[in-house]
Amino acid sequence: MLPAPPDPHAIAVLLLIVVALFLFTRDHIPLETSSLLILVTLVVGFEVFPYTHDGVTLQPGDFFTGFGNEALVAICALMIVGQGLETTGALRPLASLLSKHWANWPMLSFLITLLSAAILSAFLNNTPIVVMLLPILISVSIRNKQASSGILMPMGLATLLGGMATTIGTSTNLLVVAIAADLGMRNFGMFDFALPVIVAGSAGLVYLWLIAPRLLPHRQALLSDTSPRIFDAVLYINSDSFANGKTLAEVLEKTDRRMKVDRIHRGEGLNLTRLPTAELREGDRLLVRDTPELLKEYETLLGATLYNASDIENPIDEEHPLSSEGQLMAEVVVTEGSLLHRKTLKELRFAEHNNVVILAIHRSQAQATQTIRSGMGDVRLENGDVLLIQGAAHQIEALKSSGKLLVLDASVYLPETRRARLALLIMAAVVAFAATGTLPIATSALCGVGVMLLTRCLDWEDAASALSTRVILIVVVSLALGLALMQTGGADYIASLYVALSTGLPTSAILGGLMLMIAILTNVVSNNAAAVIGTPIAISIASQLNLPPEPFVLAVLFGANMSYATPMGYQTNLLIYSAGGYKFSDFLRVGIPLTLIMWIGLLSMLIMMYNL
Repeated sequence: MLPAPPDPHAIAVLLLIVVALFLFTRDHIPLETSSLLILVTLVVGFEVFPYTHDGVTLQPGDFFTGFGNEALVAICALMIVGQGLETTGALRPLASLLSKHWANWPMLSFLITLLSAAILSAFLNNTPIVVMLLPILISVSIRNKQASSGILMPMGLATLLGGMATTIGTSTNLLVVAIAADLGMRNFGMFDFALPVIVAGSAGLVYLWLIAPRLLPHRQALLSDTSPRIFDAVLYINSDSFANGKTLAEVLEKTDRRMKVDRIHRGEGLNLTRLPTAELREGDRLLVRDTPELLKEYETLLGATLYNASDIENPIDEEHPLSSEGQLMAEVVVTEGSLLHRKTLKELRFAEHNNVVILAIHRSQAQATQTIRSGMGDVRLENGDVLLIQGAAHQIEALKSSGKLLVLDASVYLPETRRARLALLIMAAVVAFAATGTLPIATSALCGVGVMLLTRCLDWEDAASALSTRVILIVVVSLALGLALMQTGGADYIASLYVALSTGLPTSAILGGLMLMIAILTNVVSNNAAAVIGTPIAISIASQLNLPPEPFVLAVLFGANMSYATPMGYQTNLLIYSAGGYKFSDFLRVGIPLTLIMWIGLLSMLIMMYNL
């Protein structure tokens, strides 16, 4: 028998959740904007239409409590501590060890890489782990002449497996544990649900090691991009050149204003100011930078002679082709929290400040698979987008050593400082205090942040860059929706509906259905939203079935972490998606079997552990 319809406030909240989940799937609407819109709608709605139940009025201000929620404090603090490990290069020894023996023992090295990624992700945010391993694995694939597509996605998915194992493994885990505690359940310890993850995750890692690479077709990584290089060259103005006697404006107009003149040399040591009215003469040398095809076109249009910038004795011909000595091509992957995220190149003046050339932008969105080459300065960069750049070797090295950007090229470089060991020690102390129950997770992580700042493992700029507005707002609005769902009876209604529809099914099927439903949802919308909304529903289902709530809460926690099947399922999926040159279908091909493996494994463990 189906339950009676809920009251109007609960219906409104349920409809708002549907709208929120829809907005969270829209790539063209920033997640921050969607979150703020939903939060404002909740606050204004309950202000205009107050809700009172059993004499208690739900205050609109209650929806702001998420900003001070202990789980959010812990999430932010752990993100900052993880940034300290990344900035100091604390994980460099492990990264170097992983890449050292790859040529001799590729399969063993691959397995160790997957295990290391999973274990580290149980204690660290997986984004810095993926950021650390991406250059290593791309470099390994280049040196060994193998496709990087066979190893990048398994590595990224391995971090998601490991993140399930502890309460601090992902922000999703922290939220579920905190909400369950707020609803009267006991506090989960750090390793309380590690056993089922280890058992099921072992099968998942074997799949990622032996089977997943065979399912992935060869994909062209961005590092092998065939985009033309940019060359520095000199156009020598002859007596019969079109440019002889013309102004710079007239010369540029002749090339449809495509030619970019860096400098104008006249005689020995004289640089002519690049004014539009500057008149060019015989013997002048224009320093230009462009692709070989366009440089040859300028030579023909202007009737000039083209030389290499480093060799002005020999005109460009078959025996003396254009060269880009000392120039490197590299990729800069946009990550959340980096200085490029949600900015345009024009706003940042990125090319000018770093003295590099932007060759192309590769979009991370599935619908924007084309390479953008025109109007690149106005493109607002998103998480997972990749800039193809060219610059001098020392300029590329400077970008990498800054620790502010994820730079991929054919060499392995990771920052390392004398504070690396100290950062590791601080992180170990944070985990130890939280694991032993000496301090709550939020308190332990906050202390870790303070010590890292005091010991200069981090500066305030690094700490601020580690925080993500997107994560903060999605957590706050998810908590607000969860609160509204509980207080208005919406969670009880959904739970009653689910129980009624599953009447006659064994408990294991009800539990498995819940986990699978959350797993599907988390691949389409935010995993935090799926977890926060699903947790009170899970507790209500358990209550109506007169069963312990722990297995149902863990089913939500595990399901919300199964972001394997789509690039937008998790932020590191977007990084892998772009850097590996994957297609959307590649994630479906590998992620769906992995989801089924983990679902069967985790469900079996929950049934055995709780005698369901």
